[in-house]
Amino acid sequence: MPRRAAPSRLSLFVCTLALASPSGAADNAGLDTEPSAATDSAASIPSDAELEASGAVIGDIILVRDNVFDLTQPGENYALYRLANRWHLITQESVIRSQLLFRPGDPFSQRLLDESARLLRRNAYLYDARITKGGYEDGVVDIVVWTKDVWSLIPDISFSRTGGENKWRVGLSEQNLLGTGATIRVAYEENVDRDSTLFEFSDNNLLRSRSQLLLQLIDSSDGETQRFRLLKPFYSLDTRRAAGVALFNSDAETRFYELGEEAAEYRGRREHYSLFHGWSSGLRNGWVRRWSLGAVYDDRRFSEVREPTLPALLPEDRRLIYPFLGFELLQDDFHTSANRDQIERTEDFLLGTRLAASIGVASESFDSDRDSLLYSASVSRGFGSIKKRALLFSTGVSGRTDDGDAVNTLVNVNARYYHQQSKKRLFFMALDGAWGRELDLDNLQVLGGNSGLRGYPLRYQTGDSRLLVSIEQRYYTDWYPFRLVRVGFAAFADAGRTWGDNPAGGPPLGWLTDVGFGLRLAPTRSSSGDVYHIDLAFPLDGDASIDSVQLVVESKRSF
Repeated sequence: MPRRAAPSRLSLFVCTLALASPSGAADNAGLDTEPSAATDSAASIPSDAELEASGAVIGDIILVRDNVFDLTQPGENYALYRLANRWHLITQESVIRSQLLFRPGDPFSQRLLDESARLLRRNAYLYDARITKGGYEDGVVDIVVWTKDVWSLIPDISFSRTGGENKWRVGLSEQNLLGTGATIRVAYEENVDRDSTLFEFSDNNLLRSRSQLLLQLIDSSDGETQRFRLLKPFYSLDTRRAAGVALFNSDAETRFYELGEEAAEYRGRREHYSLFHGWSSGLRNGWVRRWSLGAVYDDRRFSEVREPTLPALLPEDRRLIYPFLGFELLQDDFHTSANRDQIERTEDFLLGTRLAASIGVASESFDSDRDSLLYSASVSRGFGSIKKRALLFSTGVSGRTDDGDAVNTLVNVNARYYHQQSKKRLFFMALDGAWGRELDLDNLQVLGGNSGLRGYPLRYQTGDSRLLVSIEQRYYTDWYPFRLVRVGFAAFADAGRTWGDNPAGGPPLGWLTDVGFGLRLAPTRSSSGDVYHIDLAFPLDGDASIDSVQLVVESKRSF
């Protein structure tokens, strides 16, 4: 690394203030304009292209780690907020540095700065992250990494109502354990299907590495679930190796529905184990090609429930043991915006092409219960500008051939359209469809209040194919009560239907429509990352038994 004079303390100080200032990134997190340092030193830094062409290298990496509340703001300098900051253990420096894709002495690359910021923003314990140039001298550029923590110790108390059914949960979760980024969670939940007690531990940067660990144990009124995963993923575009192992066991009861009422049931036990190794030549000319090779053991057994109250309808038992080969093609074309699926928060979108495919071969010679070819393929791409008008489209197909016969074939199509009408208004439209042929009974398509048709009961229609179209007029306000929750509103309409007979009985009812409006609440200080929906939906079709208005209360990952 070239020797140089010490960086200008003034330039670093002013640039750091610009990133951490509440009038900069902290309060404008997610706005389309980047936080700026209006200083002579910042203006004197060469452009990204000039730095890369000249062979500039990275010097100091300065971390600016903001706490949950900015006490320099009159609206946040309250005793309760000061106490919250004092009790909160801010994310450790080593946790932030371990996720960066660059080190002091590396050649400067704006692409790596942008990708590192995206990786940081994926963490639930950070509200936002920005990486900018902080100073430049003698071919060495200093980098400022700004992050803002959220309150990560959350009393997990929630209530939701969708499709006329209630769900509630009580528990405690810590998503930044001792500032390490690890998550530990315990909870008790009751819903229409079962009562469950859950314990979960996860760490996406295990021991400051790129490895990810997940351990989940669920004890339910109708069975148990255990999940374990240890994974070293393709964590960046230029990652050359990946590997992982996963174990999943479950024992649970499942019910079929007709017009929102239980019609049949079965008990399913599943053992699923997999491992894989992946390799890639890295990012080349804006594209990434990745290969993976692995093996899967998937055993599913179905039986009547222990104390039946409904007719039994049993899917076919399956045991498939197979090696598989996977391929992924990914274009490096990411964009940021705000006020799309969140409120006043930086959002990352992939507009480039992504193609993924895999194929596996199961054989009775290797203890499978049939000779089967398993396949899946998907492709996605974005069109337009996410800051103005954009269409995000994806489609995929999956299925099997069992002893030469095509079964469980499912074709999916998904499209999301965003049209920014003003800084605070957005028109949104979504299409979600699936066409199935010879589907396994445990893979049927369901449509109702819990799957996007907001004016109708839970699991109101079932078939082997479905289509749902939703439109929304979204409003993002400046209302920020107690500087804790961003507020928005939406008016919406949904239309959907299923095709194919429901094995539990009853034909499809054709197109079902609803209209409604609702309130959106996006907490800015907690690590849940959810947007809370409170909607009133009015069904326009359906049978006479459904209510004329549905109250929908739920949390989602988006607006």
